[in-house]
Amino acid sequence: MYYNDQTVLFLDGKFVKAKDARIDLFSQTLHYGYGTFEGIRAYQTINGVKIFKAHEHFERLRKSCALINIPFHYTAEELTQISYQVLERNKLTNAYVRPLVYASPNMSLTAPKEVSVMIAAWEWGKYLGDQPLRVCVSSYQRPNPKSVHVEAKVCGHYVNSILATTEARERGFDEALMLDAKGYVAEGPGANFFFEKDGVLYTPPLGNILPGITRATVLEICHELEIPVEERLFRVEDLFDADSAFFCGTAAEVISIQSVEGQPFRKPWKSSLGAVVQEAYQCIVLDKSYSYVIV
Repeated sequence: MYYNDQTVLFLDGKFVKAKDARIDLFSQTLHYGYGTFEGIRAYQTINGVKIFKAHEHFERLRKSCALINIPFHYTAEELTQISYQVLERNKLTNAYVRPLVYASPNMSLTAPKEVSVMIAAWEWGKYLGDQPLRVCVSSYQRPNPKSVHVEAKVCGHYVNSILATTEARERGFDEALMLDAKGYVAEGPGANFFFEKDGVLYTPPLGNILPGITRATVLEICHELEIPVEERLFRVEDLFDADSAFFCGTAAEVISIQSVEGQPFRKPWKSSLGAVVQEAYQCIVLDKSYSYVIV
């Protein structure tokens, strides 16, 4: 699914066949999840292949490494050019790009002195599909920000996400909505969350969530289109009389939520502010112009 015998990836300064790439079985990342990664999308736009917000993604990768004391020596510009070469070598246009920084062999609980940098790419549809999602409230909370750097995109953090999504699927839902340690709504296992009520969009503030780059793009769209948006804390109960809701993330893009715990939202998706944001987002990533009048 992710590679074949001809797939080429970047690993430690070289372009190699994915089937020939090797990782040390004593890597600290393999044993403890001590590594960082990014998820980036490339699109075939009207102006050619474009990696969306590559600089912002690679800057976040650098900050993630700094927060957990992982050495990192590449610049965002260097990694952007490498990513374009990975796409070209694999003849990919619409693709998902996965940079990974993983640690050298180290069985002690100390920061690594050496790391490897890999960049791979593959064709990947929208992570959560195209249909409105049936969402449940997860029994798994987001990690406490006093225990880990929740703003860093760390490999091991996603055990929490896997548990939440697996639980949701086992309960018959499409995806989970996670709360923070104080019971406020935080985000999905792999996407940020917005809901609409009375002509205003609301989203959790930074602090207990990953500072999503797609989330930031949604906020930019709202500013440009003069859609009122507030970043504040709220509880699940606040969603039960809301008009609409959506998840957003690089892999998921902007995807509507049909219901939370079986409680449907009041407004049809096509009439929602989220649908306006969704269409604007697609225009942006494809380098198309957009303008809307919000009624």
